[in-house]
Amino acid sequence: MRTFSLSTRARSEFVNITRDIASVVEASGVRDGVCTVFVPHTTAAVTINENADPSVQSDLLMQLERLAPLRAGFQHAEGNSDAHVKAALLGSSAQIIVQNGRLALGTWQGVYFCEFDGPRQRNFFVQVQ
Repeated sequence: MRTFSLSTRARSEFVNITRDIASVVEASGVRDGVCTVFVPHTTAAVTINENADPSVQSDLLMQLERLAPLRAGFQHAEGNSDAHVKAALLGSSAQIIVQNGRLALGTWQGVYFCEFDGPRQRNFFVQVQ
């Protein structure tokens, strides 16, 4: 297992972590298996989505903001309930098949760390089996 740290720069953003994950798979020597990515935060998530057109990430962030706006009258005292909702919708982990020593992602797919309560210093874990 490998732990990565990253610094997010905005309250809400997607950070492409595909290369970090691929480096762990390569170093593991695993030819066929599964790679798990886990985010140990309640206001951040991980997702797999298109990595060719950056407007896709902008569109996703825009729609998530519509679903859970910052000022929606939540009761949570910290004022970041929208971030908890967004993180719960996307989830804290993703699994990717490893095939022939590589991530079996589709042509247009990338793996993203999803920040919803930044900017912050964050971590994520990658394990290959």
